[in-house]
Amino acid sequence: MFEGEHPARRASLLSREYVQTQNREGWLGLWSEDAVIEDPIGVSYIDPTGEGHRGPAARAAFYDSFIAPASISIEIHQSYAAGLECANHITITILLPGADGKKVQQLVHGVFTYHCDDAGKLTAMRGYWDTEDPINAMTEIEDGAAD
Repeated sequence: MFEGEHPARRASLLSREYVQTQNREGWLGLWSEDAVIEDPIGVSYIDPTGEGHRGPAARAAFYDSFIAPASISIEIHQSYAAGLECANHITITILLPGADGKKVQQLVHGVFTYHCDDAGKLTAMRGYWDTEDPINAMTEIEDGAAD
């Protein structure tokens, strides 16, 4: 899938595909052994230490905590590749089950960078977005409103 693409862009496209289709094993298989996920970069409720999610166990926990429970779609507005890196300007739409037949929706607006090694395995993903910025706030919606 995505053959002929720049290696880092291909990895970013595969990551999007696996997230959107809930393919845990495919997504976890994209990463080199010591790869790190910083989504977002710095201290946040997603990463209280701000050191990122490094290593297979931390990446699996990240997937299980933040990807698996959600319905996620990722729109890539622009993509720029150079060297072994790619930067994507994206909007992520995240839907989570809420109370009383409602859902919680979060729109994440940001730039995500992907770095891969010579074998095409991801060594880093960094998300440039702010959990405290109101543009990225979670909102409650009626079930079916975002479908």
